[in-house]
Amino acid sequence: MKARRPHIVPLPRQAVAILRQLQEVTGPYELVFAGANPQRPMSENTVNKALRLMGYEGRQTGHWYRHLLSTELNGRGHNKDWIERQLAHGDSDEIRGTYNHAAYVEQRREMMQS
Repeated sequence: MKARRPHIVPLPRQAVAILRQLQEVTGPYELVFAGANPQRPMSENTVNKALRLMGYEGRQTGHWYRHLLSTELNGRGHNKDWIERQLAHGDSDEIRGTYNHAAYVEQRREMMQS
């Protein structure tokens, strides 16, 4: 993830079920969306090219889904700290970010399932 920090991403049960089915097709790779080299992640350009080929050019990008998630979770009134941590964003308050290392994993798990 950003700055090579580990990042836990709680997912809804439905997404986990889909990813398990996907693994049956793609094999036992460590990465869900591996690139041509299975040890490296798929590039953002590859994701954007796939979206273009599916007819979403000018309407969606890979990064757009991060905007969508943030908008939806904020609109539902979830705690902004949980949302920002889910997106692997740092704290905009530099001092607070230096001292607050809470991961909010359980809260984020519930938030993502809502």
